[in-house]
Amino acid sequence: MTAILIIVAAIVLLVLGYVFYGSWLAKQWGIDPGRKTPAIELEDGVDYVAAKPAVLMGHHFSSIAGAGPINGPIQASVFGWLPVFLWCVIGGIFFGGLQDFGSLFASIRHGGKSVGEIIKDSMGDRAKKLFIIFALLVLILVIASFVNVVAGTFASTNPFGFTSGPTGNETTAIISLMFIVLAIIYGLVTNRLGVKTLPASIGGIVCIILMIVLGLNFGFAMSRTAWIITIGAYITIASLVPVWILLQPRDYLSSFLLYAMMAVALIGIFFSAFSGTATFEIPMFTGWKTSIGTLFPALFITVACGACSGFHSLISTGTSSKQLANEKDAKPIGYGSMLIESALGIISLIAVGMVFKAYTNGDFGSPAAAFAAGIATMFGTEQSTVYNTIYALLTLAVSVFALTSLDTGTRLSRFMFSELFLKKDEATYKDATGIRKVLAYPLTGTLIMVVIGCVLGGLSLSQIWGLFGAANQLLAGIALMAVAAWLGNAGKNNKMFYIPMVFMLVATITSLVMTVIAKIKMAATGAAMWGDWFQLIFAAAMVVLALFLVVEGVQTFSEQMKKKAKA
Repeated sequence: MTAILIIVAAIVLLVLGYVFYGSWLAKQWGIDPGRKTPAIELEDGVDYVAAKPAVLMGHHFSSIAGAGPINGPIQASVFGWLPVFLWCVIGGIFFGGLQDFGSLFASIRHGGKSVGEIIKDSMGDRAKKLFIIFALLVLILVIASFVNVVAGTFASTNPFGFTSGPTGNETTAIISLMFIVLAIIYGLVTNRLGVKTLPASIGGIVCIILMIVLGLNFGFAMSRTAWIITIGAYITIASLVPVWILLQPRDYLSSFLLYAMMAVALIGIFFSAFSGTATFEIPMFTGWKTSIGTLFPALFITVACGACSGFHSLISTGTSSKQLANEKDAKPIGYGSMLIESALGIISLIAVGMVFKAYTNGDFGSPAAAFAAGIATMFGTEQSTVYNTIYALLTLAVSVFALTSLDTGTRLSRFMFSELFLKKDEATYKDATGIRKVLAYPLTGTLIMVVIGCVLGGLSLSQIWGLFGAANQLLAGIALMAVAAWLGNAGKNNKMFYIPMVFMLVATITSLVMTVIAKIKMAATGAAMWGDWFQLIFAAAMVVLALFLVVEGVQTFSEQMKKKAKA
């Protein structure tokens, strides 16, 4: 019954947060349904393409979710269920939702431009350049991390080609490939043939079911290295083609898998509580110090996407703001999606709770495996058909969302890499000259980011994961600061940003400084490997860039206060 109480309490609190706090934010900022959005005013058929609310919700939710709200809460569960529960709920309502909604709104009012452009308008061009460099470092970690995850869930030791009686990885691989083809067909059918969303969605769901049945019987085998090269080629193409061809339809169709996954989990929670097929094993609180560090800052870094994630601000301002057809949809898409993700974080917490002893004993190769096993355990024993089927489907869902975040992250890299080399009066690479025009060219930045990300991801560098958590949360603190500064300059209420902004900056900088100190000590004793040096240099660079941006932010807030005092 503990699991039921946890999920019911979480849903009630998150719904109340959406209805009351989300509506208050929309009123404070002045959401205007009658105002034209960038997707309408700047429509170009490539990046600026107005999407139906359900389609954009699917893209946004699938992109921000990824594997984060599954991996994070499960890893943090070693502190006990209460700390993770509180941070997912409180963080989602007052931190993550605020950042996502605020970033999306600010970008809409900036012609669909990125956080970097928002920073330039409120804090200056130097701050913009610093932020873009910082964001690109984070995106390298995003690409590396998710290339690692996806290649790991696709890789097979069998000879290259199609297989019968496939392994789980081969099943996941073939379904994911078919999913890409289905997305392209869906995009053409809805955007060029004029088929309405409802019948197209029904057809898409039927095709997904057929693909799953086919994939459970026939797979595709390829080595991990070959998959990394293939994934690199795919995300390069996906970041360059018009959003209606692949990004919008793929993410929309992917969202059905995520909704289904959450529905299955909710059914399992109630079923297991009354049937006794599984028992929730996580203690309420295990202590202030665990295997992953002390409660502060480790909990707030580890849970990540389940409560707050800087990557979300890049998606809100990089792709979603360019597809929003009406400002009234900013609240459900920007704020609502984050709260649904917090609910997914709570579901992940309950899932690992069903196999907690096995998880802490190291019986699972990854948090995603523990998640799938936990939910499957709610329905039956490991030897049962229902267990194996649900386990396979949930593993597939996790890998699909990792790939979704990966292709969205690569598109974001393209935008930000180009912005880095453009002057104030230059809108696109066509306006630049000389070497800057070459560097700002879309394919240039895409290839550079993909190659670096795939090389790091291919090395299976465990240090990437530790860096990703802290860097991602630090990006959240900076994004909160950027939106707060812009709101202040626009004369709108920004006080709700102060506590979340300061807390995220302090927690993440503390974590990165701890990493730097630990790696320096290792280097001093001669125990540091090249991976440790990579982590040391990367973490130190993050801290320095963040501190520069914080100084710029403090100066901006100080000037705003002086103006208010004079007024």
